[in-house]
Amino acid sequence: MKTVNIAMLGSGFVAEFYMQGLANVNGHQVVVNYSRSKKRASEFAKRWSIPESTTSFPDALNRAGIDLFIIALPNEEHERAAVDLASRKRHQVCTKPLARNRREAKRMLDAARKSGAMHGYAETEVFSPCVVKARETIEAGGIGRVLWVRSRESHSGPHSPHFWDVEKTGGGAMNDLACHCIEAARYFHGKENKVVEVMAWGDNLVHGKKTKGEDNALLVLKFESGGIGHCELSWTTKGGLDLRNEIHGSEGSIFTDVTRGTPITSFTGKSSGYVIEKADLDFGWTRPLPEEAFAYGYQAEMRHFVECARDGREPRETYEDGYVVNCILDAGYDSMKSKKWVRVKY
Repeated sequence: MKTVNIAMLGSGFVAEFYMQGLANVNGHQVVVNYSRSKKRASEFAKRWSIPESTTSFPDALNRAGIDLFIIALPNEEHERAAVDLASRKRHQVCTKPLARNRREAKRMLDAARKSGAMHGYAETEVFSPCVVKARETIEAGGIGRVLWVRSRESHSGPHSPHFWDVEKTGGGAMNDLACHCIEAARYFHGKENKVVEVMAWGDNLVHGKKTKGEDNALLVLKFESGGIGHCELSWTTKGGLDLRNEIHGSEGSIFTDVTRGTPITSFTGKSSGYVIEKADLDFGWTRPLPEEAFAYGYQAEMRHFVECARDGREPRETYEDGYVVNCILDAGYDSMKSKKWVRVKY
């Protein structure tokens, strides 16, 4: 088996989850880590036993022998990284959302296509084992025709300061969280079944001093089939990450819940360490989530992208999917302003 050499571009929150996912993937090695901060780069490399770290973006991109670059950078850095990698014809995977808006996403997609190299969109939700099983049930005809998908992605707010800056990220809670729900809805309804128009509401209900973006939002997707996707997004929900899906069909329903239905419940009188992503407390009644990277889909997506890079296959999530999500998000923000249904422009 050929070993896939990986460069991790980034040393923050999502890069940590990618490394957790990669820890259980055979046939790869992360050989270099890039960060804009020398301290963060060296600490990340030491923590994950990566032999080399760098703060030079060109050096990271030009390094010989890299089979796959993983873009785990802040949103404002995605386009530059993707276009530069494409100009070098390098295989790449980018975290969600693909870009801050559809224009940036289109430039990334066009560059990646022109390069002829692999491009993968790292949307964990559709690699989560429970979500994959739900799709298998749908494909087997278990719930008939999918009519309505309701997804909720919420927590008490971003972990890093740059997330609160809408100029750097492209938006607030809807931009940050709805990309998961949109892709889940597309996955359950079927990607051939296009989202044709959307309706959105958003407001800043709690964090008015921290961000100009919305901290709560609702997004409704209307599919060509007439089916609906209902997305609930919040940066003000206490108690840790709330991640749920409901898929209602003509002959049945499916429910997924990886964060509020954990297999462990505990009560501790003092701090007991890490509990779950975005947990507000680490004592009292808590619901720890074992194998978090596995449950969310990080392990499955990393294995998939490593195998695609090694075998020369096209991933099942590409920059085209990321571009579609950005188109839907842009339409959502137009609807939020106009308070009307808005057609999605692809």
